[in-house]
Amino acid sequence: MGELTAGERALRRLASTTSRRRFLGGVGRGVVAIAGGGVVAASLAPERAEALHICGHTFTTGSCPHPFAPLSRTDRYGYPLHPRDGYPVDDAGDPYLDPGTQVRRKTCQEYVRSIYPQVRKPQYGGGWTRCCGRRLRHIQDCCSRHKRRINGDFAVRGYCPQGLKVFCITYRDLNKRC
Repeated sequence: MGELTAGERALRRLASTTSRRRFLGGVGRGVVAIAGGGVVAASLAPERAEALHICGHTFTTGSCPHPFAPLSRTDRYGYPLHPRDGYPVDDAGDPYLDPGTQVRRKTCQEYVRSIYPQVRKPQYGGGWTRCCGRRLRHIQDCCSRHKRRINGDFAVRGYCPQGLKVFCITYRDLNKRC
């Protein structure tokens, strides 16, 4: 066998330190960068692609403001929860233990309005359910009359009631296996 080129050594080093998905993604972005230029490659960077920021969500609407955004997990009443462990958190992301000293606002109806005052009367619309980590996850649209979504794109109707459009999304993990 002959001597490896610098490119081959780099690819082997990359392959040995990453997962298969990450390796193939990196190689794919490199090929696109060479063929289509840096603008196209930058749009494919994982930190730029919001399309899969919540399991099963494949569109571009960003998450609602939340202490752990973009993992905007809420309870059945719309209050923020820790994304992994599911315990109640306050607006700062600390465990919610004392209503007398901690602030905990509903993510869609109150927290969105406090950060985006131009979004008047946000409310939950509909949503859809996906399988995520062997559990059902319900993704919810936070709707308003605002013409733009949280990420600046034009708002879409989504699962919102008539006259309202999606501003941002949250999710709720259900206690059902899939």
